[in-house]
Amino acid sequence: MIDQDRALDQDRIHDEVRARYAEAALAATARRSGSAAQASCCGPTGEAVFGEILYADADRAGLPEAAVLASLGCGNPTAVAELREGERVLDLGSGGGIDVILSARRVGPTGRAIGLDMTDEMLDLARRNAAEAEVDNVEFVRGTIEATPLPGASVDVVISNCVINLAADKAAVFAEIARVLRPGGRVGVSDVVADDTLSPTERAARGSFSGCIAGALSFAEYRAGLAAVGLADVTIRPTHAVGDGLHAAIVQATKPLVAIAPSDLPAMPDLPRAIAMLDAADAGCGCGTGGCC
Repeated sequence: MIDQDRALDQDRIHDEVRARYAEAALAATARRSGSAAQASCCGPTGEAVFGEILYADADRAGLPEAAVLASLGCGNPTAVAELREGERVLDLGSGGGIDVILSARRVGPTGRAIGLDMTDEMLDLARRNAAEAEVDNVEFVRGTIEATPLPGASVDVVISNCVINLAADKAAVFAEIARVLRPGGRVGVSDVVADDTLSPTERAARGSFSGCIAGALSFAEYRAGLAAVGLADVTIRPTHAVGDGLHAAIVQATKPLVAIAPSDLPAMPDLPRAIAMLDAADAGCGCGTGGCC
């Protein structure tokens, strides 16, 4: 019964996330900035703490307008992932493709950037944006970040931008990251992380004002989850506040060249799920109809 309930919760969360980001994709396509997803991605006092403002002008230069409008992340993972020429990069929850395009430019023609998303409207938008940006060392695939449709040990770097906090099963996401990374591979993720002092109930209450922070892990939970799948050198660096006790943060880790024996790995903690996302579906942050102020 527990497994069945979790499967139902996962389906509900996926449906809710997919619906909200489909609307965001259609809004970006129409060059509108007031989708429900954008309106729920502001700080608690109405300030913009997500989206295009977190990219440097040099990174935004030459990007398609729709890629910028569709950006709902809490950072710029491509700026900290130390991408190198010829690498293969996987972006979990790639949305309108902004981070895939930036990654493709950084790894050059001998590298490849792969975007994974479960929302058809976002995938369609991302492909159009990549074509407009004239990058052809990219591909976009449909799937969930809990079950990545890529072979094991097939990418050098995994990035993501404010998506893992919305995942229905974060333990599965961490396991998939470790699986697809090559030995020596790296993680460079922007995500929302909660203070260790906040209980899951307190985090859920804060998540009710913004779909972008529902389901955030604590610093300790994030570190423990990555360690449990064999990733090492885990660092979590807060960049700015997105709520009371909630922070946008850069999460980095590496996959050891020699795998840690399963018997030597710590147990996976019981990680909270993004159920608060369901309650936050109709709640904005008070920015009005124009999205983040």
